[in-house]
Amino acid sequence: MPVVDLSLEELKAYKGINPKPDDFDSYWSAAQDELAAVDPEIELIEAAFEYPGLECFHLRWTGVGGARIYAKYLRPAAERQNGAAIVRFHGYSMHSGSWMSHAGLAASGYHVFAMDCRGQGGLSDDNTQITGNTRFGHIVRGLSDSPEKLYYRQVFLDTVQLARIAMDTEGVDPDRVGADGGSQGGGLSLACAALEPRIAAAAVRFPFLSDYRRVWEMDLIDKAYKELVYWFKRFDPRHLKEDEVFLRLGYIDIQHLADRIRCPVRMATGLMDDVCPPSSQFAAWNRITSEKELAVYPDFGHEYLPGHDDDDLQFFRLSLGIT
Repeated sequence: MPVVDLSLEELKAYKGINPKPDDFDSYWSAAQDELAAVDPEIELIEAAFEYPGLECFHLRWTGVGGARIYAKYLRPAAERQNGAAIVRFHGYSMHSGSWMSHAGLAASGYHVFAMDCRGQGGLSDDNTQITGNTRFGHIVRGLSDSPEKLYYRQVFLDTVQLARIAMDTEGVDPDRVGADGGSQGGGLSLACAALEPRIAAAAVRFPFLSDYRRVWEMDLIDKAYKELVYWFKRFDPRHLKEDEVFLRLGYIDIQHLADRIRCPVRMATGLMDDVCPPSSQFAAWNRITSEKELAVYPDFGHEYLPGHDDDDLQFFRLSLGIT
């Protein structure tokens, strides 16, 4: 069959090439300290959407830097709650989706929290002041400034804050909260599980935000990673700072967070993916040391993977203790 990347055997051994900054751990320790100092100022407003047996809310809170972050919150009626919750993260440039896209999961007994990433297609703020590029892409947002202004630093922290809000919500067992998402949402689910060790399970599809230099060297940057080209053309046209750039991106590379994950992880991937190439996904996957389960779709790319949603639901039922 045609291939866009390494063989499956090679993928299972691949560990990534994007560099990890020497101060990576202290960087994320300081970020966690900043998050801990934030008063989330939680606001919960009943939504107009109605679904039998569910209660639906608009949830807003204050994230790092003062941005107001938004999520949909759906919960079963009190008599149908089982104590488990799932935080959900969407694909690149999108939003949390329709209420209906989460209603089935909530009707199964889960509290569901679906976040809008700041400054993308939903209702969350992005108030970070940065130098340079705002025209195209979020990977490079803040790249011209200090590492503390990298866009995904703030979004990774938003995922942690949402998980903690979920864990503190009445009716939720803090030991039974999972994370779920595909593409950007898959990368954010792994980041959330890495930075909030109480996450009890993570289901991810073809995760984004991993091994940036590998994607660059494969010349597969014309889609989700295209902003890297724009940044170099405008700010470093001769690539004099190329090594420095990829080292800085290492702060927000999920492969370097993956070994912190302690919960069971399920990943589904298509071997024909030319948006988030398989090797970039396996760079993170192969660093996860916790219990994990891999579902491979040889003929599929960055698209719907048949049956993965059914399998993910069963994974959550077992991992979060739902009978």
